[in-house]
Amino acid sequence: MAAKLYDTDFYAWTLEQSNLLKSEKWQELDIENLVEEIESLGKQQRQELRNCLGILIGHLLKWQYQPDNRSKSWKATIIEQRDKSSESLKENPSLKPYLPEVIASAFVSSLALVVRETPLNYKDLPAKCPFTIEQILDPTFPDLSHF
Repeated sequence: MAAKLYDTDFYAWTLEQSNLLKSEKWQELDIENLVEEIESLGKQQRQELRNCLGILIGHLLKWQYQPDNRSKSWKATIIEQRDKSSESLKENPSLKPYLPEVIASAFVSSLALVVRETPLNYKDLPAKCPFTIEQILDPTFPDLSHF
């Protein structure tokens, strides 16, 4: 029954599973789908961090490679995405060991963002992320105070 509900009404399934957990009805739980959903939640946290870092790195690249086009919007995006990334890492410290891998993946999407939003082409941009993890997460990098 629970597996069928999982396929036909996911929201109702989540409510049912929550109630079964609260009432400690272990034998009635849909273990297979619960495991899948819990694993998915972990992957989602990692993906959200990667997405924030992709936007952040993209705007750091725009800031570096187009100094004449710097804007208040770019500054706000850098601050916002850095705050989101830092908060995600604070809430999920076990993601820190994956930062090099996540940043490498985020860098690829950051290049697409820069190419899409500026006149720059892939050949104009670095092949590897030019920023260290420390720089990416450092609220004083780059110096945004005079803008």
